[in-house]
Amino acid sequence: MGWSLEIIEVNNFKNMDQIKKITEKIIAFRNARDWEQFHKPKDLAISLSLEVAEVLEHFQWKSEEEIKDYIKNNKEEIGEELADVFNYLLIIAHDLKIDLGKASKDKIKKNAIKYPIKKAKGKHTKYNKL
Repeated sequence: MGWSLEIIEVNNFKNMDQIKKITEKIIAFRNARDWEQFHKPKDLAISLSLEVAEVLEHFQWKSEEEIKDYIKNNKEEIGEELADVFNYLLIIAHDLKIDLGKASKDKIKKNAIKYPIKKAKGKHTKYNKL
């Protein structure tokens, strides 16, 4: 089943309250350690990118079959790396005062226009080549 803008609007990202609570905990953790002084946008963006690279390391040089087995046996470690990505994303969004829920909804709307179902369904083609 494809994305439906109507469903997204009705659900209105109800779990954003949970995201806000997680963000508050991460910011409190950071501030208790006086790390905010190190969290400049450039450094947060670099850290985010480095954490994404650590996720990629789990899959590098593995065949599709090896990846299936690897995921079964290393889910916790992969989850920790994904949590690092998520946490840095929340920190940078907080510090830049970006509402991720709104930004995500807006981006989905833009992508729905760029990638209409009739042209994009089942294809990985970039929007300007559809």
